[in-house]
Amino acid sequence: MSDLLTIIWDVIRTYFFNFLGLIDILLSIIIIFRERKNTASTWSWLFVVNVLPLFGFILYILIGRGISDIRIFDLQTQLRPGFEREITHAKKAFSENKFLTKITDNHVIGQLLHMLFISEESIVSMNTEVTLFTDGREKFDALIADIDRARENVHVEYYIFRMDNLGQELYQALIRARKRGVEVRVLVDAWGSNGTKLRQFKELTDLGGQVVYFFPLIMPIINPRTNYRLHRKIVVIDGKIGYTGGFNVGDEYVSVTKKFGYWRDNHLRVTGDVVYSLQNRFIMDWNSQHKYEITDSLSYFPETASSGNITAQFVSSGPDSKREQIKMAYLKMINGAEDEIIIQTPYYIPDDAIHEALKLALMSGVKVKMLIPNKPDHPFVYWATYYYSASLVKYGAEVYTYENGFVHAKTIIIDGSFASVGSANFDYRSFMLDFEGNMIIYNKAFSQKLRENFMMDLTVSQQLTLARYEERSIFIRFKEGIARLIGPML
Repeated sequence: MSDLLTIIWDVIRTYFFNFLGLIDILLSIIIIFRERKNTASTWSWLFVVNVLPLFGFILYILIGRGISDIRIFDLQTQLRPGFEREITHAKKAFSENKFLTKITDNHVIGQLLHMLFISEESIVSMNTEVTLFTDGREKFDALIADIDRARENVHVEYYIFRMDNLGQELYQALIRARKRGVEVRVLVDAWGSNGTKLRQFKELTDLGGQVVYFFPLIMPIINPRTNYRLHRKIVVIDGKIGYTGGFNVGDEYVSVTKKFGYWRDNHLRVTGDVVYSLQNRFIMDWNSQHKYEITDSLSYFPETASSGNITAQFVSSGPDSKREQIKMAYLKMINGAEDEIIIQTPYYIPDDAIHEALKLALMSGVKVKMLIPNKPDHPFVYWATYYYSASLVKYGAEVYTYENGFVHAKTIIIDGSFASVGSANFDYRSFMLDFEGNMIIYNKAFSQKLRENFMMDLTVSQQLTLARYEERSIFIRFKEGIARLIGPML
């Protein structure tokens, strides 16, 4: 009897491993030929799938699958009549007056403006007024005050929206707006906000407000849709006031917490024509979910009366575009630097193009200063960031770890003259997998303000020297090795 059981077990085991082998082969074919990944990402997934057959298969299903061509097509073809009107006017002005050449005598800024306007249809707003927020409490106090003054519509888009104390503050402001007859639409990412249920917005929806999940989850816990998330943070009020940057909605963003300490971020309040770009982006993201589509959007693009004199462009990117717009903007900015590059980022897991561009800048005599967190919110991501940023130190970069809490700002400042603030990190995920949005500000005074804040951050930071880096433990070296290997998957 025992011999028979042994034979049966051997047969089952053989068929099981043959089945796993077949799954690995099929999955490898899918990864190589079907998914739209770069070479580094492809090799990383092939390694995981073939070295860890069952675990690798499950992991790939959870976080590795590509977005379907049909889904990309849906996202690409959203109607945008209000925005089309503005971009048509702008292109006419460009063809008749060549206005881009009149904005600046800085050839790098001129080329960046041209690239984003002509190639990406990013409106150039020359009447922008910008307010910078580095503190979450100040940002949300200003936002709620603006919502309380809204008269026509409020459009809200966040990656994370928690129904905690801060979430309730913002939610009650939206309810007050709706009771005044203001149109209210809320779009939240289903993965980032997976702890928030649509039923928690019931009072708002009962009043006629609309709330939608972006890219809803198939299953709330075991979810094969962790990629292609809506990482943008956008609020547009009456089509005249816009907010964008790094702060999400949650208590950790406005108070000191045990896990993160003080949350350090950058967020912008803008007025002027650039709000059209934020409004257009929201409407396209909203319509992509097909639940309550906006079909006549002209009324959401009113005449602006901003008295600002700052030139700005809003650029967005995501897997629905063949171009990696924000990455291209970062590259152009880095390659155009003549004196100094300042970067704040919680995640630095660059592809070869960004990493080599920074090395080239350093070898050319350009100073590179980078601020990263001193603690992880995602362990493997943190150790990959630590590894890649330390590799820049070997080329002469000044890298600092923020010791006053958690730095979440996604900022790059070039020569103290122009800068980018937004939602996109310096990593594979932001460049290729998630839907991101950055505001590029072409203004020396504003860029200097960002730079001053960065220098203040350095007073509560510690420099990552080569000596300090070499003192890391064997365990940290091991974690770095793993993180580096799977970096393109993070």
